[in-house]
Order: sequence, then structure tokens, then C-alpha cells
Amino acid sequence: MPSFSDATRRIVRTASAGTAAAMLNARSLTSRALEAGRGGGLSGLLGAGRTGDLSGVRAAAASPRPGNRAKVASGGVAALALGALLLPGHASAQATVHPTVPGSSVFTASSAPQQEGRVVQVAEPSTYKQPRSVSAQDSVGVARNLAQPQPAQQAQPAAQPAPAQQAAPQPQPAQQAQPAPAPAPAQPDWSSPAPGAPTSNPYHKTNRGYAAGFHTGVDFAVRTGTPLVAVGNATVVSAGWAGAYGNQVVLKLADGHFAQYAHLSKLGVHAGQKVKAGDRVGLSGSTGNSTGPHLHFEIRTANRYAAVIDPIKYLSAHGAKNF
Repeated sequence: MPSFSDATRRIVRTASAGTAAAMLNARSLTSRALEAGRGGGLSGLLGAGRTGDLSGVRAAAASPRPGNRAKVASGGVAALALGALLLPGHASAQATVHPTVPGSSVFTASSAPQQEGRVVQVAEPSTYKQPRSVSAQDSVGVARNLAQPQPAQQAQPAAQPAPAQQAAPQPQPAQQAQPAPAPAPAQPDWSSPAPGAPTSNPYHKTNRGYAAGFHTGVDFAVRTGTPLVAVGNATVVSAGWAGAYGNQVVLKLADGHFAQYAHLSKLGVHAGQKVKAGDRVGLSGSTGNSTGPHLHFEIRTANRYAAVIDPIKYLSAHGAKNF
């Protein structure tokens, strides 16, 4: 039979191991101890093991009687074995419960209604100190059942579109002033009968071949077909054939004098026509008593032969300069 100290060490070893085999060994040892100490106060030992009162054990151990020592040894073994089995923190005292249905166990009902999560506030929110840069109410949460309903914001009327700005009228480009038409060259009051033509036979040159004994006019050296013009404002007295003078034109000037154009190749006016200084009266030629193309021109004081004056001096005195 094992001694008391050996049994105690085995029980402690099996209790710390926590396996099923160790527990069986502990129970076997306990039964042996109980048989050894039967009749020696087992009920007292069991009660002391349950309540933790080992005063009886200590008293028996203190007795010098040999029978008491054997009872104490067997009773101590039984008490230790029962104490190891009844300790609440021991592995054998812990019960493992396996759920019978996934999600439920013997401690929870599978059909228990789930409580709907709600936030219930039992008092008005109170302020608490926040950093100076943060308002106290910024972090206060208010439950939905206590929140004040916000008034519906009235829809703001749509902004009226700004009236389109009318484009400023583009300035019209300044019209360039049309250059004034060049004024017509001033018609001279008096003019040479063949403007720009030189003279070839001067006035009053002595020549016995003429009936008057001298040249009664002035000759201008011009080619046949040269335009001939009126020397001043006048009226056509005659325009036609005049014997030795060939085709001729006679004008009566505004001051009463007469201008004669002789040897013309073509007449450009008719009797009674009004002309102004510079108007064409015909074309030069070599008709009548002539030795070559030229203009024989006379200024007469009366409309007859040899009643003549110097033509160049007369026209120059009236302002003609285009000789």
C-alpha cells in the first residue's frame, strides 16, 4: 500500500495534468485510501473536505495512537482527492457546452426576437469644454427622435438671366473726303487763234503783191488740220468760201471789232452762232490764194478789206498770253 506522502504527490501530479487518464488514477487512489480508513471517521473527512475544515484531521494527526495515524493518513488522502475534484477552477470542474444549433446554445434562445437598435437620449445635450477654435455644439450628437425638425427651405427663385448687353455700335469708318473734281481750266476771256503756234509773216510787212501794198494780217505757221479757236466771246458773221481767202470765218467780237480766219481746210461754225473764247471754229489748211498750210488772221475795225490793226498788240492788250 502506498504511503501518505506518495499518494499526495501522485494526486497533485494528476490534478495538474488535467487529463482524463490522470483523473481516473486519482479516483482509484482515493478509493484505496477510503478502504484503508473505513471505519475511522470517513464521514467526518468528507465533510471536512467539502467545507475546507481540516481541524479534525489535524487533531487525529496529533494523537500518538497508532490507530489514529493510520486513519489520519487514509482520511487525508481522501480529503485531498475530493478537494482536487471539487475545486471550481480545476479543469475537471469546468463544463464545456457545445451549441446544438449554429448561432445558438443552451444559454441563448434561437427564436429570441432581435431588439432593433435605436439611440434613445434621456436628457438634453449638455456642453463641455472644447478647444477655443472649436464650438462646443459642433461635436454634440442629437438623437433623431429628439432632433428639432428643420423648416423646409423655400426654393429660391431662379436668377433671371441678365439682359444681353447690346454690342456698342461699331464706329463707322470715317468716309474719306472725295477729292473735289479738278476745276475746269478757266476759259480765257481772250486767246490766240492758234494757241502756242509761232508767227511766220508779221503784220504790215510791205509787199507790192498785195492790193493794199502791205500784209494786212499775221500768219501762224501750223500744219493742215490744226484746231483754230475763237479769240473772244463773239457771234459768227459768216462761215464759207471767200475767193482769195479760201474758206473763211468772220466773228464779231463783243467790243465791235471783227476777227477773220482765212485758208481753212474745214469750217466748224455757221453764221449767227454764239461762241466763247477758246471754242473751236474750224481746222487750218491751205485753201484760196496760198503757197502752203498756214492761218492768215486779221483784226478789223470794220467788216471790209484793209480796215485792219495789229492783231498781236490788240489781243495782248486784252490779256491773251498763249502766243
